[in-house]
Amino acid sequence: MQRFLIAMAVAAASVPALAEVGVSINVGEPGFYGRIDIGDYPQPQLIYSKPVIIERGPVDRGPIYLHVPPGYSSHWDRHCHEYNACGERVYFVKNDWYQHEYVPRYQVHHRDDHRDDHRDEHRDDHDHRDDHGPDHDRDHR
Repeated sequence: MQRFLIAMAVAAASVPALAEVGVSINVGEPGFYGRIDIGDYPQPQLIYSKPVIIERGPVDRGPIYLHVPPGYSSHWDRHCHEYNACGERVYFVKNDWYQHEYVPRYQVHHRDDHRDDHRDEHRDDHDHRDDHGPDHDRDHR
């Protein structure tokens, strides 16, 4: 019985160590790594002039542009699965270009989108008239 209690105590103590902590970083924020949409942005500065392909995929799709951590592009065969891009033609954008060209333009271009989202959330949180019925204001005068 004593061994069982010791084993349970050890197991209980190790549970917090197994907990995962999630952090969400979005496109256009410092520290984001992943696929970016070049769209009408100026020509990106690339790490390699030709796309990198690890596995042959459909040729009718255009290339993708990725911002990846340092060293990933030179060992892309080890990391392409993390970005679901092993069968894609990949161009790696330089970090300096991403930080100084892409991020500022992205934030300006998408600022209104984020403001609209916050306005809708604010409206939902503070518009309680429908929750109390049409006679709510009359009852509290």
